[in-house]
Amino acid sequence: MSNWKMPKVLPSEITPREVYQRRREFMRIAASAALAAAMPGGLFAGERLPNLVKSAYELPDKLTPVGDVTRYNNFYEFGTDKESPAQNAGSLKTRPWTVAVEGEVRNPKVWDIDSLMKLVPLEERVYRLRCVEAWSMVIPWVGFPLAELIKRAEPNGNAKFVEFVTLNDPGQMPGVKSSALDWPYREGLRMDEAMHPLALLTFGLYGEVLPNQNGAPVRIVLPWKYGYKSAKSIVGIRFVEQMPLTSWVKAGPGEYGFYANVNPAVDHPRWSQAKERRIGDFFKRQTLPFNGYAEQVAQLYTGMDLQKFF
Repeated sequence: MSNWKMPKVLPSEITPREVYQRRREFMRIAASAALAAAMPGGLFAGERLPNLVKSAYELPDKLTPVGDVTRYNNFYEFGTDKESPAQNAGSLKTRPWTVAVEGEVRNPKVWDIDSLMKLVPLEERVYRLRCVEAWSMVIPWVGFPLAELIKRAEPNGNAKFVEFVTLNDPGQMPGVKSSALDWPYREGLRMDEAMHPLALLTFGLYGEVLPNQNGAPVRIVLPWKYGYKSAKSIVGIRFVEQMPLTSWVKAGPGEYGFYANVNPAVDHPRWSQAKERRIGDFFKRQTLPFNGYAEQVAQLYTGMDLQKFF
C-alpha cells in the first residue's frame, strides 16, 4: 500500500536476548508444551527457527519477557483461565499437521505444515497483542504475510471473506469438552483485511518455534485487532462469499463484533476499553485506536461507523 509507514524503535528499548534467555529454564518447566511438539530437522518447540530474514518492521515498545508470553495465554481449547493453556497444551501433537486451503479459490490445496513454513522466508516482526480484558503484550512474532498464501490460492470473484477453522480434537484439547464455545473455533476477516501487509501467518515467537499454548503450529496475528481475532492451531482456511459466523460473535453478539478493531471509545459491556495494562507494568496506559496501527489500517474502514461495526 502506498501509505505504508513503519514506526521506529530505539535500540535501548529492545529486550536483549541474554535477558530473556535467563528465563528459559523456568519457561521450559512452567510450560510443558515447549518440549512437546516435534519439529522437522530435530527442532522442538522452544528451539531456534533457522534462516530467519531480517524484517524492516520496527516498533517503539519494550518487549514483553518471553516467560510471560508463554505462560499467560487465551486459548480456550486448553482452559478458560490464563494459566491453563501452558499447563495443558503439552497434549497437542503438531506433527503430522495439514492446513486445507479451500472454497472460492482457483488453487485449492492441502498444505503440509513443513511445506507451508517454507513457502516464503520467515521474518521476525514486533507486534502488540491487545486483549479485551484490558491487558496487552509486545511480542516478536515469526512468520510471513498472510497475503503470500492468499496470492497462491488465487481467490475468485466470489471470495469476499476468509474464514479460519481451528483444530477440534477433545483427545488433545481438554477444553473442547466444555460448552464454553461452539467448537471448532472459527474466525474470519474481510478480504482486504486478510491481504493487508500487517496480517501475519505465524509459526514462531522470539525467533523460536511457536509453543503449543501460543497457537502451534500455525496461527494468525492481527496487531490492530483484539487478540481473540487471531485464530490458533489452524487446520482450515476457507474463502467464502458471505461473512462467516465467528465463534465469539455466535457466543456473545452483544459483546464481540465481527471486526474486533481496537476502539477505545467502545466499551466491552463488562469493562472499559479506554485503558490497558501492559503485562509486567503496574500502571495502566491509554488504549490507542487500532492498537496504535491507525496510520497503517484506518483507511480500510473509511466511512464505517466503528461503534456500530465493532
